[in-house]
Amino acid sequence: RHCGWLTVATAEIYRKRLKKGDYLDEMGVSLTKRDVHGVYIPEMRIDIDAEGARLRAIMDEIGNVNVFISEGAAQDIIVKEKEAKGEKLPRDAFGHVKLDKVNAGQWMADRLKPIVGARKVLVQKSGYRARSSPANTFDRNLIKSCVTYAVEAAFRGESGLVGHDDQDGKLKALDFKRVKGGKPFDTGSREYRRMMFEIGQPVERTW
Repeated sequence: RHCGWLTVATAEIYRKRLKKGDYLDEMGVSLTKRDVHGVYIPEMRIDIDAEGARLRAIMDEIGNVNVFISEGAAQDIIVKEKEAKGEKLPRDAFGHVKLDKVNAGQWMADRLKPIVGARKVLVQKSGYRARSSPANTFDRNLIKSCVTYAVEAAFRGESGLVGHDDQDGKLKALDFKRVKGGKPFDTGSREYRRMMFEIGQPVERTW
């Protein structure tokens, strides 16, 4: 449910790829228009009015805005709003509201559209593309390294879940007790704050 890290990582990779491209500013195909203008994750407080005003200035300057929205962004606000209207949101076995029914992307689009003055809005769910796309070189190398390590660990008699340790980045057979959900993304990380500074979005450390 805390998937802010995934949205942030996606935005960072997207921006790195953009910087390698060729653009024709005179034809309206510019890096600025393709860049990320806002990133919204569950671990941050979102001021819709303030963000709307900031994005409106960008819209007035370049004619469009691109935002990356995490599945659980603004979920508390959205859930309260929907339930106040009498909507009954389905919950999982743990009592958590099912995030696909919250639909943060569409909610944010509906709120930001009139504020930024957009005539049309396109909401794209990255999950559809991820599930239908073939594995790239990075994915294949990651899969190969994990499988190879898992086989070697089995021969050594080690058990656990193979993956990169979030403390030192090394590939290991991790103890199952360390593997759990609900790990909030650290909005105080240097890389995250650098990216947000570059796109001009204010941030605050929330945990």
